[in-house]
Amino acid sequence: MKFFHSLPTVGLLLAPCASAITVAEITGNKYLSPLSRSTFTNLTGLVTAKGPNGLWIRSTRPDNNEQTSESVYLFSRTVGANLTAGDIIKLDGSVTEYRSSNNYLYLTEVIPRNVQLVSKGNPVTPVVLGARTSGIIGNKDVSPPTEQYSGLDNGDVFGFPNNVSRISQVNPQLDPARYGMDFWESLSGELVTIKSVTALGRPANTFGDQWVYGNWSVTGKNSRDGLTVTDRDSNPETIIVGSPLDGTRNPNTTKLGDSLTDITGIVQYNFGFYSILPLTAPSVKSSRSPALPPPATIKSKGRCNALSVADYNIENFTPGNSRIPLVVEHIATYLGAPSIVFLQEIQDDSGATNNGVVDANLTLSGLTQALQARTGIPYDFVDVDPVNNADGGQPGGNIRNAYLFNPKEVRLYKPNPGSSTDANAVLPGPTLRFNPGRIDAPPVFTSSRKPLVAQWETLDGKGNFFTVNVHWTSKGGSTSLQGDPRPPVNGGIENRNAQANVTGSFIAQILAQDKNAAVIAAGDFNEFATVEPLKRFVQISGLQDLDVVSDTPVVERYTYTFGSSQQQLDHMYVSPSVAKHVGKTDFEHVHVNTWAAEEDVASDHDPTVASLNVMIHFIYNGCL
Repeated sequence: MKFFHSLPTVGLLLAPCASAITVAEITGNKYLSPLSRSTFTNLTGLVTAKGPNGLWIRSTRPDNNEQTSESVYLFSRTVGANLTAGDIIKLDGSVTEYRSSNNYLYLTEVIPRNVQLVSKGNPVTPVVLGARTSGIIGNKDVSPPTEQYSGLDNGDVFGFPNNVSRISQVNPQLDPARYGMDFWESLSGELVTIKSVTALGRPANTFGDQWVYGNWSVTGKNSRDGLTVTDRDSNPETIIVGSPLDGTRNPNTTKLGDSLTDITGIVQYNFGFYSILPLTAPSVKSSRSPALPPPATIKSKGRCNALSVADYNIENFTPGNSRIPLVVEHIATYLGAPSIVFLQEIQDDSGATNNGVVDANLTLSGLTQALQARTGIPYDFVDVDPVNNADGGQPGGNIRNAYLFNPKEVRLYKPNPGSSTDANAVLPGPTLRFNPGRIDAPPVFTSSRKPLVAQWETLDGKGNFFTVNVHWTSKGGSTSLQGDPRPPVNGGIENRNAQANVTGSFIAQILAQDKNAAVIAAGDFNEFATVEPLKRFVQISGLQDLDVVSDTPVVERYTYTFGSSQQQLDHMYVSPSVAKHVGKTDFEHVHVNTWAAEEDVASDHDPTVASLNVMIHFIYNGCL
């Protein structure tokens, strides 16, 4: 990432001057310096690195206290012109705290003056993370904690309610052995080395910033060497590689699980995250093989006791989309041409052009025609057009949920489609007022996709089931996991809680009439299974999580990469009558996008596929 800023936002008040101090006395054992807004004289330090807007020095008199950083950043575009790593300098200056956003942490900085060179050519030895060190921060194993971010999270970084306290207000004492943020803060400004570097996905931005972990213990490790979000744990042991200090560029071709060369650089808080600013760019040593996962073993059998059902958010899908061949390949080959596919983020026929068009027939027919050319299956589709610009997403795009289905295997049961303004309801039977139709309960789904509900039957009439296609409110507006608000702001969680209540209650009405009804709810819930909205949804709806039912390993439950972790935003839930027939091989997440190189990515989400029994419970002679 780019590393620059204007003058600090916290002004200097000329407090009594401190004399002959150490770096640790400036950094202190908390997030904010005890000497903030003070001046000092006679500070001695070893230059460890230079950047475009300043340099970093390390104490020549370390206190061996793991709570205090022994290094600090000198913010000046001129002071370091004639200095180099290995110089020992003496200086006067002032201490300030800087941040560019109220949701970020403060960075302790020194504004130097009266800089004098003491000596040159002194050894500069980085702290090796994941190893024992001495003389700088004590004889300690310098490894980050692996589960909790901050003591202010009360044990759950995803806790609700969130944003109940702020680090800048509480200024807690650092506990680097227990909390990940405290660990990285205790190393702020320090020159470190990361060995055995593993990339956690594709670059995070156009600057080539890259989330990694090194040669230390980690939690949530999946089979691709990524780190999966699990209950209360979003992997605080990771760090992002920022822009190299020598002007070289980080590789822009990294993929999940790639092995990188060792990185030596400065730990620094930048733009909401603790980062390492490399002295020079790392390179990719090796990549995992195979490049993509094998196709799912689940294949459609077209029978009511073995119906294949898939879910796929295909990310702002438009007519003539260049990603059509990839999406078709994923559905046809990697998902095995399912009987039904739940789709999300289908845009209208004019894409993101904001011209009042809401129909998506061209978008969906282009996909079904390509699928037929590839598979020979005459896939059909159903959707309900939204009100123009009422369902969120890109302005003018009018994203909506839709179903693809194989008409040789399934069909709508007594079709009676609703419109964009028709709210669906459960009628005696149970059956639906509109089939398909949307669940709507203003203002719960304002500027959000309305769940698309349908009732289906297999062609032999022996299978009858309901589907609920979900794309809840996004996490837009969330704050950094390493930001000031604690627990971090989980953007949109209040809406998702309300949507969980409404969606779950709709499903519960079906099961109240027929406890043996086959119900499948799937889609992009924009939430983790162990966080409040989905806990509510399961409790209210009576459905069961297929990840749990099929005993999918917890660390393999991911469909998305964001920041430092693989995570699961896409889920599939089924009613008890369906769940009781699900075995370990009946459900798969297919990581065709999270593993892929940039040029092979069809969507930011992975698809999921399941083999499900939807046979009507009172039919005893089985499916054809």
